[in-house]
Amino acid sequence: MSKTIRIGTRSSQLALWQANKVKALLEGKGFATELVKVDGHGDQDLSKPLHQLGTVGLFTKNLDDAMLAGKIDIAVHSLKDVPTDLHPDISQAAVLERGEHHDVIVLKAGDEFMKDRDSIATVATGSLRRKAQWLARYKNHSIAPLRGNVNTRLSKLENNDWQGAIFAKAGLERIDLLPKNHKVLDWMIPSPAQGAIMITALKEDKDSLQACALLNHKTTEICVEVERAFMKTLEGGCTAPIGAKATIKDDLISFEGGIYSLDGSTNVLIEEEISIDKYNSFGQSLANNVLDNGGKELMAEILKAIENE
Repeated sequence: MSKTIRIGTRSSQLALWQANKVKALLEGKGFATELVKVDGHGDQDLSKPLHQLGTVGLFTKNLDDAMLAGKIDIAVHSLKDVPTDLHPDISQAAVLERGEHHDVIVLKAGDEFMKDRDSIATVATGSLRRKAQWLARYKNHSIAPLRGNVNTRLSKLENNDWQGAIFAKAGLERIDLLPKNHKVLDWMIPSPAQGAIMITALKEDKDSLQACALLNHKTTEICVEVERAFMKTLEGGCTAPIGAKATIKDDLISFEGGIYSLDGSTNVLIEEEISIDKYNSFGQSLANNVLDNGGKELMAEILKAIENE
């Protein structure tokens, strides 16, 4: 392939790190590349919580538009931000090997407030999933809204009277901003596809698709497919309080996930494992189990509550 592959990316520090990783991998395979910065509405409007902005593909649409207009050849996304249904003319070109999937809390001082489930404290996050799981564990805590890129959110933590703020560990590690004063939340179920990077390309762009296929990590691809099928079947968008994590060991794929009420008081959770050769319908089957055991009613309550905010 003789053409230069134009890599579309948002301009945040984390997005650029991810795009440069793809750039380096492609160049390592002998392809010429260049970065093209494209920002979207989600980067510009920080005044509202994510779930109130009302746009599917909040962080991906502008990159899709640039690709459809012929301005870029491929786009690099945090997979957890990507809608489960891609534009009909766009394909998943590759999923890179997954990074760290855990959430962490970055602390202002000590973690004493986390040792007593009945303590009083304020923790910041812009994620309904993180909020719900935190309140399920610490019912007396208050949750402060938090938006912006990683640097902005760390600055807001420093300048507010909060005990801590919750972040994806992968994002902080990738740009070398993970503070020493943090705790890994190994009990918190992550967002579907958290820690994974997706590359997209036009379905008709066979050259770009073939180039990116060389970067695909099959184990990660299978795991995130299960997680995203689980989310899609639950009819939850990227901001819904849904957690999902699939892992593969030997020839087994294990899953834990579920859905939480917005205040964390109610949940429907599931844990299962099957042979990896049966993974194709695994995510959908898990979600249907959740829906049949109270998840359908809980999801209806969640969507109604979000609409009324």
